[in-house]
Amino acid sequence: MADVRGRGTLTEADINAVMREIRLALLEADVNFKVVRSFTASVKEKALGAELIGKLNPGQQVVKIVADELTELMGGEAEELSFASRPPTVILMAGLQGSGKTTATAKLARYFHEQHHSSVAVAACDVYRPAAIEQLTQVAHQAGADVYEQGTDRDPVRIAAWARDRAMTEGKDVLIVDTAGRLHVDEQLMKELVNIRKAIRPDHVLLVVDAMTGQDAVTVAEQFAADVDFDGVIMSKLDGDARGGAALSVKAVTGKPIVFASTGEKLDALERFHPDRMAQRILGMGDVLSLIEKASDNYDEQRAHELERKIRKQEFDLEDFLSQLRQIRRMGPLQNLLGMIPGLGKELRGVKVDEREFDRVQAIILSMTPAERHRPALINGARRLRIARGSGTNVQAVKALLKQFEQMRKVMKQVSRGGTPDLRGLMRGSR
Repeated sequence: MADVRGRGTLTEADINAVMREIRLALLEADVNFKVVRSFTASVKEKALGAELIGKLNPGQQVVKIVADELTELMGGEAEELSFASRPPTVILMAGLQGSGKTTATAKLARYFHEQHHSSVAVAACDVYRPAAIEQLTQVAHQAGADVYEQGTDRDPVRIAAWARDRAMTEGKDVLIVDTAGRLHVDEQLMKELVNIRKAIRPDHVLLVVDAMTGQDAVTVAEQFAADVDFDGVIMSKLDGDARGGAALSVKAVTGKPIVFASTGEKLDALERFHPDRMAQRILGMGDVLSLIEKASDNYDEQRAHELERKIRKQEFDLEDFLSQLRQIRRMGPLQNLLGMIPGLGKELRGVKVDEREFDRVQAIILSMTPAERHRPALINGARRLRIARGSGTNVQAVKALLKQFEQMRKVMKQVSRGGTPDLRGLMRGSR
């Protein structure tokens, strides 16, 4: 795609070459081959039929067509779960064993508790998997939700109906019903889900599928759509090595939208799925809006003003540096954040970011005295040795951190005076 972005004119041969590149990229991402064939045919038709004039040059216009078609393929607009007119809003969770369903249940509970300030309860209806109820209880309490459970010797259908009545009596806003999974789709699993659905009449049925399983996730979604008729998808494990093939295929194959994406292990790593942003990430355009939203969630206005004052007065110290690192960590895995930055998506593909470096830097700074954090110039050879021993690192690591910090302060000094930062110097300092 990069070859055509800046092109002033395009021939049909150029467009065909782009289609081949897109076809290969999608197939490598494990997108359903029928979806790939239909998608590339649609893009080619629109590219050849478009009047490639206006503000965008022809190359950019083709990229826009591809991005728009990708967005439409994954559902167009972001979906939002609606609340029932009379609470509680009942959500039935379905999925295979190992798909991340129980964790997704807790993440969804936290989402409603934190984002909508809802009172939430979860119903433990997986009576088959060992320790399933204990797992759900632990993560649900962390999410701020109550747990309704009756042990493992009751019928899941009866438990679900009892939980719905209890949620109604206790005035809960949301009830999320966690059900049993199987290692594969079978008649018993589907029958139980159908019976639970009939018993509690949920407002939404969400299927949790593992993005890491690629086309298997799409096959599972097809089978559930035929038997249970779910309303939307939570795509779990859409981080790490997941290539996004399932996200591209599931809506096209089943007609059901992806509502949420789980992008990490922590309970706050659940996001509304935005097809347009995912399309931009796939095309290497980054995902600036999601990055901004993450930053906003962790933004402390008073702290930001104080930090701005310190930078302007050249008082930024290692205590402030540590505070900023911790704020970045609260935004989620660094690998995910870097992937949202335009231009870095493709360059970072396959590159692993060592999150433990955060821990090493934190250990080094915490091994310093308050005076040393405030005035790094105090740190001489003897102090470096003490800090290295206290942090479980070595003197070279301490020296490298101090050098990088000093380079960063020089950059801040240049910026505060309206100059152009010497980024090459900062990069040299990090080596």
